[in-house]
Amino acid sequence: MTPRNLLIVFALCFSSAVQADDVDAGQAQSSFLKTLSDPVKNLLDYAVSQNGISYRSGGTNPRSGFDCSGFVRYVFDHVEGLSLPHSSKAMSLIGSRIKFAELQPGDLVFFRIVRQGISHVGIYLGNNRFIHATSNSTGSVMISDITEGYWARRFTLARRIELPAEASSNLSE
Repeated sequence: MTPRNLLIVFALCFSSAVQADDVDAGQAQSSFLKTLSDPVKNLLDYAVSQNGISYRSGGTNPRSGFDCSGFVRYVFDHVEGLSLPHSSKAMSLIGSRIKFAELQPGDLVFFRIVRQGISHVGIYLGNNRFIHATSNSTGSVMISDITEGYWARRFTLARRIELPAEASSNLSE
């Protein structure tokens, strides 16, 4: 994906529903991105750069493909050096539990796809969008709307993982 295409995808993720004649859309987008900390921006930039990578059950890297937890784990490790478990269920037990209304970009969102409990995870991008490695039916890392019927019915919980770079920057303030 070229840097220009990445920027377009990134902008689309964060854009609100705006009319074509809304000249302030670019300014609103720029203002939103400025509110994110650098560690979160880096995390989201990298996650979005993986958009379109193929799905593979048990997959842990972009060369061979990702499953949902492999994708999340890879992004957090690659950008922040943070080692997360390779299981959506195990990931759902770490960090601070937050309510849907408290979601912020970079939070993890969890879904119950099968009856046994948590079985899917993604990274929240903002404006009801999240990025995740989908199943064999759609077959790639993609951006979805968390309020769309399928995902809204299956949303189970959200967790906030403190990023190491954020923790160290908070100490210096």
